[in-house]
Amino acid sequence: MPQLLLELFSEEIPARMQQGAARDLERMVAERLKAAGLTYDGLTTYGGPRRLTLVIDGLPSATPDREEELKGPKTSAPEQALEGFLRKTGLTREQLVERDGVLFAVISQKGQSTAALIPAMVDQIVRTFPWPKSMRWGSGSLRWIRPLKRIIALFDGAVVPFEIDGIESGDLTEGHRFLGTGKPFAVRDFADYRAKLEADYVLLDVADRKLKILEAGKAACAARGLAMVDDDGLLDEVAGLAEWPTPILGDMDPQFLTLPPEVVRLSMKVHQKYFAVREPGKDGLAPNFLVVANVEATDGGKALAAGNAKVLSARLNDARFFWDEDQKVGFDAWLEKLNGVTFHAKLGTMAERVDRIATLAREIAPLVGANPDEAEQAARLAKADLASGMVGEFPELQGVMGGYYARLAGQPDAVADAVRDHYKPQGPADTVPTAPLTVAVALADKLDTLVGFFAIDEKPTGSKDPFALRRAALGVIRLVLENGVRMSLSHPVRVWVENQTGRTFGGDVGTAARVLDTGVDLDTFFADRLTVLLRDQGQRHDLVAAVFALGDDDLVRIVRRVEALAAFLATDDGANLLAGYKRASNILRAEEKKGPLPEGMVSTGLPNQPAEETALAFAAAAAATAVDAALEAEDFAAAMTALARLRAPVDAFFEAVLVNSDVPEERENRLKLLGQVRSVMGRVADFGQIAG
Repeated sequence: MPQLLLELFSEEIPARMQQGAARDLERMVAERLKAAGLTYDGLTTYGGPRRLTLVIDGLPSATPDREEELKGPKTSAPEQALEGFLRKTGLTREQLVERDGVLFAVISQKGQSTAALIPAMVDQIVRTFPWPKSMRWGSGSLRWIRPLKRIIALFDGAVVPFEIDGIESGDLTEGHRFLGTGKPFAVRDFADYRAKLEADYVLLDVADRKLKILEAGKAACAARGLAMVDDDGLLDEVAGLAEWPTPILGDMDPQFLTLPPEVVRLSMKVHQKYFAVREPGKDGLAPNFLVVANVEATDGGKALAAGNAKVLSARLNDARFFWDEDQKVGFDAWLEKLNGVTFHAKLGTMAERVDRIATLAREIAPLVGANPDEAEQAARLAKADLASGMVGEFPELQGVMGGYYARLAGQPDAVADAVRDHYKPQGPADTVPTAPLTVAVALADKLDTLVGFFAIDEKPTGSKDPFALRRAALGVIRLVLENGVRMSLSHPVRVWVENQTGRTFGGDVGTAARVLDTGVDLDTFFADRLTVLLRDQGQRHDLVAAVFALGDDDLVRIVRRVEALAAFLATDDGANLLAGYKRASNILRAEEKKGPLPEGMVSTGLPNQPAEETALAFAAAAAATAVDAALEAEDFAAAMTALARLRAPVDAFFEAVLVNSDVPEERENRLKLLGQVRSVMGRVADFGQIAG
């Protein structure tokens, strides 16, 4: 079957946008082919420094014939209805089909050549492509990330002719800007296209470019007894900067190794896109760097390495200046400077935020096994480096530099480590601190952010989360769960409110009661974030909701309940008892609409009382005692085991007993019994929120 090859060739595409653009191209083409009724064997896209490429194998030469049946009016309908239907379908009355007194129109549509569909499809995709940023050039109206130069459009080996804003489709492309022949060349199909590009120094696939960087980079380092420092993010970026990546090992002045290694690596990575280098078996970095060039130098890269070394030295000299100057200034001056830095107009200055974090850290410290005095001290130092010269130059080093400066100032290692790591975890892949002091400060930092912004009603909405509150909530959840922190989420809210009573928050919020309402909103917010986390781990979202509905806000306990509940519902007893619960709840809800449900003790000595009713009454009472004891001991598996013993009595009750008896006394007793069963199960979870 035919193959479609499409290339959109332009000036340089920013590296950070290339792979997203390739995915967008794949999505947009796939959607339009599906709408046209076209299937295919395989669709692949490639993103590179100057081109987006798409190849589709096994694409039919034409769309399939279609037959659509439209239901029309009844034969007895007014003439106006029939005329409207005929205008809509373009048919005559004789062409309609009658079935059971209803008229139908059968519309047949012949398939269309695939080649005829391609021009409009490509034109629409190019004109509506979702670049984060785009530009217009010349006198045309077309917008693209950078000026669009050429379009290859080959279907079954032949050019599909069309033009977009004066750019005509064809079979020509270009190779490497510097190493290639400098002349456009024609291609026949994807295999020919890929081979000719590589012959002209262009690696089409980003995976091939990454492999070349790693293999050649490691070889260059190994030749001098060194090793590359792995950096997946940097690898992704440089693979989008060079069509023919050529790693070159360079040397730097060893005196710069007296700087913190994070400073050296960040100077290399952010400003120069260099890989750091280390000596195998030794701590720290080697006085070298690895630059990825887009050319193959005739001198083996010596001149390139020397030039890049000069640029790096200039950057590192700036870093050394900030490092030296910061040590002369110190924490007192930085903390004073925070009084003039606004955190948020309604939440005060950074200095006020530091006070709030310090108060929370002191309260949280005993819960995680940390010293309250040290926790408060670490919290008061944690944000100071924001006023330092180094963090002003390299914002990515906030916290890291504070840790170094705290250690140089004579602070204990635990305090310095807490300052360094209190921002962690900053994402789902980031490590979670385990040192008690760090956990206390990290929790205080994130909880102050969450409570504060909820208090001024700056909550995330839809996809918008300008203050990264979802990330902060996930960080709190991971810190709590992975360290087994037993803490009620309402506790820091109360502490926050007690310390903020009387504040006006920029005139927006003036009462502690308003801020205290934040706790309710936060519980729901944490429930949503925990649901996402547990769902990624394979847990059902409705189980989290069923446990959160009990009002518990101890995350560790909640997760244990969810795990026990999931294991219980996976058994036959659990599944059947859930069905029994829903049946009982439906009966009780129906009765509640008529009036209040009967209350009081369930009777077990009524005349002619069925044995199944008596058995369930005793089973429910026994289960209540066992469940309460298990929950008190936080033995949730035992609580589920106690509930499992209700399965058989509940099943037998519904099989043998009529709840809505004609005898009022019997009916009232049985409603009490069902209420007792619902109450016992409701102590473990809100089974009404569980699907099934």
